[in-house]
Amino acid sequence: MPLAKTTIDKTLLTANLFDGFWDRWIVHGVEKQDIETLRSSYLTKDIWVDGWRKLADKKFLEAEKLAQNDSFTEAEMKFRAAGLYYQLMQWLIPERKTEKIGWLNVSLSAFEKADKLSQIKTKYVQLPIGEQHCFGRLRIPDEPAGVVIIINPLDSTKEELFTYELDFISKGYIVVSFDGPGQGQTFTFEGLRGTTKRWEAFIDDVIDFSSNTFPNLPINLFGTSSGAAWALYGSCNPKVNKTVAVSPAFIGEAITLPDYFVERTRFVLKEEKALPAFELLPFRNPVMLFHGKQDVMVSDSNIYHLYEQLPQGKRLVEYEEEGHCCNYKLAEIREKSMKWFATEKEV
Repeated sequence: MPLAKTTIDKTLLTANLFDGFWDRWIVHGVEKQDIETLRSSYLTKDIWVDGWRKLADKKFLEAEKLAQNDSFTEAEMKFRAAGLYYQLMQWLIPERKTEKIGWLNVSLSAFEKADKLSQIKTKYVQLPIGEQHCFGRLRIPDEPAGVVIIINPLDSTKEELFTYELDFISKGYIVVSFDGPGQGQTFTFEGLRGTTKRWEAFIDDVIDFSSNTFPNLPINLFGTSSGAAWALYGSCNPKVNKTVAVSPAFIGEAITLPDYFVERTRFVLKEEKALPAFELLPFRNPVMLFHGKQDVMVSDSNIYHLYEQLPQGKRLVEYEEEGHCCNYKLAEIREKSMKWFATEKEV
């Protein structure tokens, strides 16, 4: 396993040199101006942590003032923004240590304050995986139209994708979102690292949990990147209605991933790649695939071959200008997904 300092240095080098590094954070709610402010200095670990802490603290204080003035909706969003900025601090640190645990707890506290202000009910749950637990959150609107299980990409926490959650609950969907093996609280608090077998068990158990908790509602899956790969695995479950997979990661894809990312995964995975083999999956339920034609991590040919394997009711949407995860089309993708979830399954 690499030294954490080496991994942090490679992450910071990428953040300094490549604009594309920031796309994920921008579409998840980090303001471009704040990124530009931080990048005006050469990023070291201290500059990163101090910079994001100051920006997060500022948003947190603004949220408290808004709440005191009964501006609860604005306060909720500001607390979530603060929580996202605190996420950036824990995210930089790849290993389970006091510093990472501390910043994750600060981030979770900000999200909890937002949850308490929200008109949508929130429940925090734990799912046993062997001797350990995966940590999850449920958002439960009144008169729900169905359930969406968000399957997060390996390098993300469930809290980072809060805009996905907000979009789905705005249209009446219950959202189920867990940190799987190697993610968020599950890795940082429990030390549970990812393997293919653990992820298979995790996906099966989350689907069972959702079906048992909300027995009369259709269960839909939504995932991006490695989360999309595991959503495709989950689509084979008879309890699932429909699945959306955005830029699914392929186990055999001949690509060179960024050094910092490869090193980060070694801290959270017990295998080189914890992904399902699509050619072995017994697909049975409708899948909607989204693919960016500029994706350097997922080839057109692999997407088209996968699409041929999929059963009745499948869809493929491509974006000419988008890369991996179709970042700048994600809001549109979620909108399309919800409309598709609401239509009848083709038999």
